[in-house]
Order: sequence, then C-alpha cells, then structure tokens
Amino acid sequence: MKVVANQIVRSGTSVGANYRAVCRARSDREFVSKMNIVLEESDETLFWLEIIKEKMWVAKSELEIIWKEGNELTAIFVSSLKTVNNRINNKN
Repeated sequence: MKVVANQIVRSGTSVGANYRAVCRARSDREFVSKMNIVLEESDETLFWLEIIKEKMWVAKSELEIIWKEGNELTAIFVSSLKTVNNRINNKN
C-alpha cells in the first residue's frame, strides 16, 4: 500500500504543479500540450484510487468523495482541452 500511496502523492501533486504551468501558457498550442499532461496525471491518480478501492484498503465511503472530485476535475480538463482544440482548428 505504501507504493500506491506514494504514487498518488506524486501524480496528485503533479496535477497541481502542471496546472500552474497551464495557467502560464503563452499560446493555445502550449496550453494544449501542458493540459494534456495535467489530464494524464489526473487520470493516473484516478487509476491509483481504483486500485485502493479494489483492494479495499480504505472504506468505500471515504474514497467516494475523493473519487467524485477527481472525476469532476478530469471532466473540466477534458472540456477545456476540447474548447481550445476547437479554437485552434477553427483558426486554420
């Protein structure tokens, strides 16, 4: 479980650090590139939470709030990527 906990800390904090970089993107293309990293890290964090759920290392009720928030954030990241990708494609 310690390995999984460490992975969650790494991927979860990476979401925040990389999102900060997204906020400083100098172009739409840079935004998309950096936001894709955020999305990957967010998805990885959800993966590790799935492992914890399947192994029943934490009560399901405790995990549900974190799981829901992670899914909501991931949906926001996907939506942002779609919006900017559409803007990029409409410029061309």
